[in-house]
Amino acid sequence: MEYNGILPLLKPKGMTSHDCVFRLRKLLKTKKIGHTGTLDPDVTGVLPICIGRATKVAEYMTEYPKEYIGEVTLGWSTTTEDRSGDPVEHKDVETVPTVDQINEVLKIFTGEIDQIPPMYSAVKVKGKKLYEYAREGKEVERPVRRIKIYALKLESDKIKFQDHKVSFSFRVKCSKGTYVRTLAVDIGKKLGYPAHMSYLERIASGPFQLSECYTFEQIESLVNNNELQGSLLSIEKAIEHFPSVVVDPYTEAKIKNGSVLPVFKLIAEKRFSVYNEDGECLAIYQQHPTKEGLIKPEKMLI
Repeated sequence: MEYNGILPLLKPKGMTSHDCVFRLRKLLKTKKIGHTGTLDPDVTGVLPICIGRATKVAEYMTEYPKEYIGEVTLGWSTTTEDRSGDPVEHKDVETVPTVDQINEVLKIFTGEIDQIPPMYSAVKVKGKKLYEYAREGKEVERPVRRIKIYALKLESDKIKFQDHKVSFSFRVKCSKGTYVRTLAVDIGKKLGYPAHMSYLERIASGPFQLSECYTFEQIESLVNNNELQGSLLSIEKAIEHFPSVVVDPYTEAKIKNGSVLPVFKLIAEKRFSVYNEDGECLAIYQQHPTKEGLIKPEKMLI
């Protein structure tokens, strides 16, 4: 069977995003499949998978804001900034920070902030990924990134204290390119302690929520019962954040031929989606780069 649509996968712990795609490729017997944003092996949660025709919109889905529930542990830092790394620095917590103190620190990181990506990351410096330098025992100068934290708050007022270590949970909504483990480390520094991210779950990626995700076991059952296609989410949901226009059948025929068209009076945005009267997205159009007053297809979806 040929599948088309978005599969919201509940990524399990211990698998890379690539591992997940590899397993699904075999399960669904398809080559046209890809994920929409890497999650570290220790991280669980929402991983939208594009299948068939939906792979055409994967590049737009990487721009989504993401939402996570994580945990900061104060008392030691690690090489990878999460609990899987080797310990680097220790400092016993003698005085447990209060909820008010933590909230004041979280306010500092809300809004647009600069962030330096961790050495164990896929960011490239001089054509080489940072984690490749890290595995060689080398540390290189890393580019500062401007990211946005839309919301950051304590998930619970419960602060755990054991063996001179402190842990607390937080919820964050952030822009593409944010390293939440680096955020956890920086929060710890502001509180006066080495820290690492001891837990992370992605609970939303753009419009895709944790509550609508499927486990591998559920997906296998749907495949065996020939019910998977009906459970996939539409391409239209994946690009619903774009401004859109609906066209008549005459214009639809031109769009299906990839025609350059006059600018629609209702649209001034540089990029927008075009739908037919049946609610099917035909294409992503953009302003023509050299011819004023015209628009051209950026991506055909039919």
